[in-house]
Amino acid sequence: MARKTAQYQVTDAGRDKGKVFVITEMPASQAEKWAMRAFLAMAQSGVELPDGVADLGFAGIVRMGVQALAKIPFDQAEPLMDEMMACVQIMPSTSNPSIVRPLVEDDIEEIATRLKIRAQVLSLHSGFSIGDGQSTSAPSPA
Repeated sequence: MARKTAQYQVTDAGRDKGKVFVITEMPASQAEKWAMRAFLAMAQSGVELPDGVADLGFAGIVRMGVQALAKIPFDQAEPLMDEMMACVQIMPSTSNPSIVRPLVEDDIEEIATRLKIRAQVLSLHSGFSIGDGQSTSAPSPA
């Protein structure tokens, strides 16, 4: 079975309005390592982790909340943030949805867009929405 994908179209006013981003699920081994590094960084930062939450992987991170991730020191958070964005590509033209390409620096012009895309990455990997209420994500057919 192929890895899951989702599309996120920016609906907010701003420089990114109308842009479509394609998010692809990490391979299981990479997602497991990402989640473990995030849990270890949270634990080292004093975040109290409920028993068994680390066993839930990305779903456990969503359960803990993005606020728990925000307590990680930046030097530990930055590689996790970069790895999240490596799951994201842009669809440069909605008239030809079969064309997607890796992101370049100028593809995302609003900080809010980056934050919403990160929420979509977590949602795709965890299997449920973290409730930003602004998503137009829909899983792609497998």
